[in-house]
Amino acid sequence: MSTTTWLLDADDSRAASATVDVSLVMPCMNEAETIVGCIDAARAALGAAGYEAEIVVCDNGSTDGSAERAAAAGAHVVRQPIRGYGAACLRGLEAASGRFMVLADADGTYDFSELNRFVEPLRAGYDLVIGTRRNGEILPRAMRKRHRHFLEPLQNWLARRFFPFTVSDVRCGMRSVTREALGRMEMGAVGMEFASEMLLQAARAELSVMEVPVRFRPRDGGASRRRVGDGWRVARQLLLLSPAKLFLVPGMLLLVAGLVLEGVLVPGPIRVGRLHFDYHFMFVGGALAMFGFQLLLLGIYAKTYALVNDTGPAEAWVRWFHLHYTLERGVFVGGLSFFAGLVVNVWILASWLAAGAGMLFAVRPALLAMTLMVLGGEIVFASFFLSLLRGSGFGRV
Repeated sequence: MSTTTWLLDADDSRAASATVDVSLVMPCMNEAETIVGCIDAARAALGAAGYEAEIVVCDNGSTDGSAERAAAAGAHVVRQPIRGYGAACLRGLEAASGRFMVLADADGTYDFSELNRFVEPLRAGYDLVIGTRRNGEILPRAMRKRHRHFLEPLQNWLARRFFPFTVSDVRCGMRSVTREALGRMEMGAVGMEFASEMLLQAARAELSVMEVPVRFRPRDGGASRRRVGDGWRVARQLLLLSPAKLFLVPGMLLLVAGLVLEGVLVPGPIRVGRLHFDYHFMFVGGALAMFGFQLLLLGIYAKTYALVNDTGPAEAWVRWFHLHYTLERGVFVGGLSFFAGLVVNVWILASWLAAGAGMLFAVRPALLAMTLMVLGGEIVFASFFLSLLRGSGFGRV
């Protein structure tokens, strides 16, 4: 077992010659009651494992003396004036010098005796290790019921539809990453969404990821600081970074459902058992179709923006679409739909004149014509906007 080296300086001018294998980074804001205990527990665990290590505490504007206590306990303390969990993590990682970096909260909720579980997989070749409280142990009163049974399960359900690897706990505050892998991720979230952003970036960079179970304990300094707003920011980020799931899939489903509903009711009413569906449901179908098409267009715009600005790998269908799309083809398809609706309206007008311009019940074909004309007009103008959006960048596909 190698001798453990500790870097205890409280300023940024640490010895350049020091060799550090493991950097434990702890974001901290007003954790005076727990910070020293966390540092002592971490030191004992890292020492027992024989790692050449350092402990970096990033103070995020504490007013209770947390930073001073951390420095007195032997941690390297850096400060981050920008408030937020993510901002503190990023500053701490920036200040760390180890090949392997472990993130853990400074509130006493995690068991630092398990630190080796987050280092050894990295030494074995993994890029990122994520702790999971769900497959580990959540002690009583460690998490509010609404978070444990609703909010966090919902976030994890969403996450499983975004990541190509298994993740059962998207918000666990204990995780580790290699320095090389960290350099391949582009992270900038300053709030609690930092945890999910790391996973999204890991997926984009095609990093190898492993989950390890952890024990989650009640916070020593009082009640949990998790807020409903934090959960919303995580869910919002997952949705914003996946246009296909936010726009394209719902849009396509609504568009198809609306057109089918209109189409089957054009010839006349339909009875299904005791249910009677008449032209009233064609209004619903038209609304669904137009709303769904709007979502579909937003998804295509978002995918086009990502493709042109190279913000992520382009999916095969996006590349195919832009290889075959031209402004002229878009205008032609939109014009064809608009013209089809116009023909139906002309037919209705002719029928009305032929009947002596009197009473005429032509709601069904009129609703279909309206939908076709609106969708056609949207396609035409969307084609111009899409060409403007992609500019000359479409050539790179």
